[in-house]
Amino acid sequence: MAPVFASLEHFFLGSATSNPPFLLSFRSSTTLIVFTVCLAIFTDLFLYGLMVPVIPFSISVQAGIPDDEVQEWTAILLACYSGALFVGSPVAGFIADKTHTRRLPLLIGLVALAVSTLMLMLGTNIAALVVGRILQGLSAAVVWSVGLALLADTMGSKIGMAMGYVSIAMSAGLLVAPIIGGAVYENVGYYAVYYVAFGIIFFDIVLRLLLIEKKVALQWLSEEEPSTGPSESRIDAVPGEDIRNGKPADESEAEKRLSGNRGISPSQEETSGEESQTVPWKPKNPNIVLVRSKRTMATLYGIVVQAGLMMAFDTFLPLFVKSTFRWESTAAGLSLLPLFIPSMVSPVVGWASDRFGPKWPSMLGFVIAVPILICLRFVTQDTIGHKVLMCALLALLGVSLYFSSIPLMAEISYIIEDKERRHPGIFGKKGVYGIAYGLFNTFFALGGTIGSLVSGYLMEGPGWGTTMWVLGLWCASGGIVVGLWLGGGFEGSLKSRKKAAVDPAP
Repeated sequence: MAPVFASLEHFFLGSATSNPPFLLSFRSSTTLIVFTVCLAIFTDLFLYGLMVPVIPFSISVQAGIPDDEVQEWTAILLACYSGALFVGSPVAGFIADKTHTRRLPLLIGLVALAVSTLMLMLGTNIAALVVGRILQGLSAAVVWSVGLALLADTMGSKIGMAMGYVSIAMSAGLLVAPIIGGAVYENVGYYAVYYVAFGIIFFDIVLRLLLIEKKVALQWLSEEEPSTGPSESRIDAVPGEDIRNGKPADESEAEKRLSGNRGISPSQEETSGEESQTVPWKPKNPNIVLVRSKRTMATLYGIVVQAGLMMAFDTFLPLFVKSTFRWESTAAGLSLLPLFIPSMVSPVVGWASDRFGPKWPSMLGFVIAVPILICLRFVTQDTIGHKVLMCALLALLGVSLYFSSIPLMAEISYIIEDKERRHPGIFGKKGVYGIAYGLFNTFFALGGTIGSLVSGYLMEGPGWGTTMWVLGLWCASGGIVVGLWLGGGFEGSLKSRKKAAVDPAP
């Protein structure tokens, strides 16, 4: 049995052996890693949306809850998911930063997702459904925190473009899941919806088992392939590691090289314009250093604003078009389509963020959204003109949302990279990408909750016009914050980071 366990350990944890794994180059390729992470995110959101049409049935028929309590328990189940996502994300990110590889937490998250789906399918009481939704939220926390950290490990300075593909996966999952779920449930039945879910999970687990992280593959590839140039190696390097040999960077050598280069103190880091100056710095708690950064806090605030706006429209738009235009449930559900179709521009936005910095694309997105939201308040009548106007404005709003969100997702990686370059080894050998994207996920969940609750109360009270004014002001605040404190221009550009990697000291 010992050889079997040794083989399993090597397969799951990437322990070193004399021979490289089968298809190593393909399994550790950037394309496969990006596709696997995007599929993981698509699977999470697809399963979340797939359950929406069947949850009321599960509550009333499977769990035996009276019809007059179905709405209440539906809200409770949604809150269980959001609460688990909010609490579990930083924990998942922290654990991911302590593990040997990212793949093991991703596999554990997938197991949690499969178990939660099974509990939701077979649950005959409300307790089983509650536990199932909590597990689903914890699985989402792992997928988002660990998956985005894995992308940051893999892509380095090109993280913006990768986040563009993640955005497409998000939009696809949110868009097609309710449509497929409703159609399958209506035509085939309750259990068929879950059969679709398990088919997606099976395909996902195959890819996650195939995946080999680049830093794990280096123990074999370093012997087979020539070393890359300093610029390329820095782009794909894991913080604190030398990607050319897969070993921790020699900190004493770094300190010798940087001795006499002490023009920046840690407290001056975010206001200094001297890209090339570096200072060795070993704080007791690197996570606190990350959180105290003004750039980090501005990024997290922007994420709250963007998530709040997106979830607000999910909350009230289908009901608004149903009451205003008398659209049936299917057409009302498709009213969100104009918001998601523009996701195809996401890779271009990510490329722009990588090249020119995240500040200007993100601020542009927030600024453009303000007049669009104000103009939406004029959509009030059941006419062709008003329907066309609404769809056109929603499409423009969708473009602005992706301009604001993609740079924010990439900025988290930029912040870590810039701090690591200024203070080599500050985040240790394993880095803090996991906890950083765990915080991203937590604040995204917070923003979604705020957006849903506030917009719901506004629509019930003052109405559509006031809601649009409030959301416009909400976006304006996001534009101001990211414009003042987000990284950008020369400091945030890909060109400058490559230059600093080649020549870290003046």
